[in-house]
Amino acid sequence: MTTREASPHRHSPLMPLATILCIATACHGGRPPESRVGQPSAEVSLPLGNGHVSSEPRVGYVYSCRTTFDGRAGHGGPWITGATWNPAEKPTVGGNVVWPNARISVSLEGNQRVVRANNLPTHPTGVFPIRPTDSAFKYDRNPNGIREQNVLLSLPSVPTAAGTPSCVPMGMIGFALSGAAIYNALDAAGQDAAANEIQDRCNGHPQMSGQYHYHNMSPCLADTSGSRGRHSDLIGYALDGYGIYGSRGDHGERLSNADLDACHGHEHAIDWDGVRVRMYHYHATAEYPYTVGCFHGSPVMTGRGGGGRGRGGPPPP
Repeated sequence: MTTREASPHRHSPLMPLATILCIATACHGGRPPESRVGQPSAEVSLPLGNGHVSSEPRVGYVYSCRTTFDGRAGHGGPWITGATWNPAEKPTVGGNVVWPNARISVSLEGNQRVVRANNLPTHPTGVFPIRPTDSAFKYDRNPNGIREQNVLLSLPSVPTAAGTPSCVPMGMIGFALSGAAIYNALDAAGQDAAANEIQDRCNGHPQMSGQYHYHNMSPCLADTSGSRGRHSDLIGYALDGYGIYGSRGDHGERLSNADLDACHGHEHAIDWDGVRVRMYHYHATAEYPYTVGCFHGSPVMTGRGGGGRGRGGPPPP
């Protein structure tokens, strides 16, 4: 096994092998403000994904392995109007909790890319469970705290396409280089989780077992290249081994569903472990289903199901 330490401020696919070791106080050290309305967003309003669940691959939908939902998690608020939602009007969970024991490494071992992490993020988070004094508590009473997890993923270092795309489960569908899990776009009710649930400033929150995760692109994930008008940086890996990149395409353009296939990806030349190759990859965009709509390759099994916010439910009417 060969390893190389990565910069704490950028996890680049240009490294011949990616080994990333981050401490929360050194990586993505921005301070999330207290709960607020007015989260910065380039988009004033976005299409709401409620009801966009499919039993087959379909652009703009989640091809979900789960076909029935419990109906408890979705709650929403005044930032949702008809078929759109406005991220700038949605409150966020307040607080500035730093995780000095955050740990993630990514290494090439033979033909496997091995991710080892404790699932604590390398950026600050909000305070969970959500405090009654937090303005977010009016809309979401998430009772779960963030807890360390044991994450060990062995992904193919050179993934290949499956014969047909496959559905995404509830729970983890990928892992971010910030040390957080990536979930699909659905909450436990089968609705648009990014729009309906309340997250912290980094678009993360914990579920029942304490696993901190994103449902959509986090503003706390570094995308230096994308911000400079180039193809976005690698921000994580899907469970089929393909890379997940930020929202910018090959010429720095902001991507939408119209640019991507049913799994929320496409194929062109990218830098992969220091080599320029033509390869499929996913993009995390502002538009639902946000990250992975279905698996282009064959996903590894994690043994972790679930997903959604937990049993706290929305506040009473």
